[in-house]
Amino acid sequence: MPPVLPHSTPRPTIRRRLARRPAVRFLPFSPETPDSTEAGTRAPGATGGCKGSLEQPTADCPLPQLQTPRAPLVGIARLAASSPEAQTRRKSAEKPQYFFLPVKSILNRCDSTRVPFDWTINPYRGCEFGCKYCYARYTHEYMEIDGGEFERKIFVKQDAAVLLARDISQKYSYEAKANGFARSEHIAIGTATDPYQPAEKEYGVTRACLEELAKREGLSISIVTKSNQIVRDLDLLKVIAEKSALSVNITVTTLRPRLARLLEPRAPRPALRLAAVKELGRAGLAVGVSASPLLPEINDRELEAVATAAREAGAQWFYSGVLFLMPASARQFLPFIREKFPKLAKQYEQWYGKNGYAPEEYQKQISERVRRVKQKLGFASRPWEGMRPAARPAQMSLGWESGNAA
Repeated sequence: MPPVLPHSTPRPTIRRRLARRPAVRFLPFSPETPDSTEAGTRAPGATGGCKGSLEQPTADCPLPQLQTPRAPLVGIARLAASSPEAQTRRKSAEKPQYFFLPVKSILNRCDSTRVPFDWTINPYRGCEFGCKYCYARYTHEYMEIDGGEFERKIFVKQDAAVLLARDISQKYSYEAKANGFARSEHIAIGTATDPYQPAEKEYGVTRACLEELAKREGLSISIVTKSNQIVRDLDLLKVIAEKSALSVNITVTTLRPRLARLLEPRAPRPALRLAAVKELGRAGLAVGVSASPLLPEINDRELEAVATAAREAGAQWFYSGVLFLMPASARQFLPFIREKFPKLAKQYEQWYGKNGYAPEEYQKQISERVRRVKQKLGFASRPWEGMRPAARPAQMSLGWESGNAA
């Protein structure tokens, strides 16, 4: 999406071309309207104090001067460009921008054989934790936003509970609890963005979804997060666990606070995550730990230490996978390695410069280490393991991993 630049006399040809675009209808999910002077509706890619967008230019945000004609935005990109900016109580100058994103569905089908779930729920698009290795940065590119903005432009999905109630009624297939959930389709919450990132404290989309799920029986659900904020919802999680199959996965990639702050700048400290594991376990919930991703020569040497700490905290299962870099992630992660780990830069460039996967031999070594440590510490298998055929592992920084490193 082109930036909004001030220009008092835009070229007539460009004005006529953009004027023919269909107007975007703002959905009524906040009391403010697109013309409100108190609630900003600036497009995510815009600069300055403009309240309009490329789709709906206003007097204080005129049409930009473009060097070349651009095709109209469509789909999620058009919705993102027109999303009104959300109000926030946060005062920090480093806070991200929040936008209300109108969506048609909250329960999304996952047909990949790489992962053991059928449906996903991601209450937000973008994640403030800003993990340097996060594979999900590419999801912002679907909205014509650079992957580097993943932690700075957070989109809040509106009407989540209403949409989820409709989606489950129309899409989801499940069995009663008495049948052991044997044929219940699995729903994974938090596969692309963390459901308990700071935005949740203000907008509560995750809790709204849990409230809806707590009304149902016979579901199969897993949650994955890096945040201890999940313990806020213990009341709902207990209700869900009584009626449905529920498992919680807490991600702990390192025990070293300074390294965690470097790799996952705004995520809670490792000790807080392990404390959440302990509290969830004491509440009678099924909880495990993910040590993904393993970064060669950075945190892979901590594998056994993290697994031991997880076991001591009461984790029932443990899994890990080697770093996988999609192009959008590599563009952010490799410069980070060159700056913070210059001695490893050459190795990472060789391994990940043209391929998203680490060498197969290294993956096999890690797989064997994971197998040994699970056996040594007596970890159980992950819930629903084996639901899908094993495939080449693709690391997800927030969620499940499948394949040899499971």
